[in-house]
Amino acid sequence: MPYIIAIIMIALDQLTKWLVVVNMERGESIPLIPDVAYITSHRNAGAAFGILQGQMWFFYIITVIVVTGLIYYIRKEAKGQPSLGIPLGLILGGAIGNFIDRVFRGEVVDFADTFIFGYDFAIFNVADSALCVGVGLLLLKFIRDEVKAKKEQQA
Repeated sequence: MPYIIAIIMIALDQLTKWLVVVNMERGESIPLIPDVAYITSHRNAGAAFGILQGQMWFFYIITVIVVTGLIYYIRKEAKGQPSLGIPLGLILGGAIGNFIDRVFRGEVVDFADTFIFGYDFAIFNVADSALCVGVGLLLLKFIRDEVKAKKEQQA
């Protein structure tokens, strides 16, 4: 299941990025909900929030290490555990989705532009969303497991 989720995330990520690249000029913005959500054609040669701009060699190395570790962990620990496999599949798909951009475009295509309570949040993409949701679900799983272990210890 983790690999199917990863493939779906990669396909959705690359399709949405391709649509933005083909149909929009850089910097062009289309309002979905004025003052809340826009599709904005943006490129990022760094990491989240534009840090480490132009350090592609660093991202190649880190991504290969992370993807290798994820595949190992999925094969070793996630079999028959959807609460582990789903988040790991999302993280794997997100990591590979942005890696594809870095390898073939030299930068990551971002387009989801949101304003949360008036704050202009960083522009992101499907891969970024998959990574964040995957990490969030993984944290919830670990917290839940810890609470369960403490309850069993007390009983």
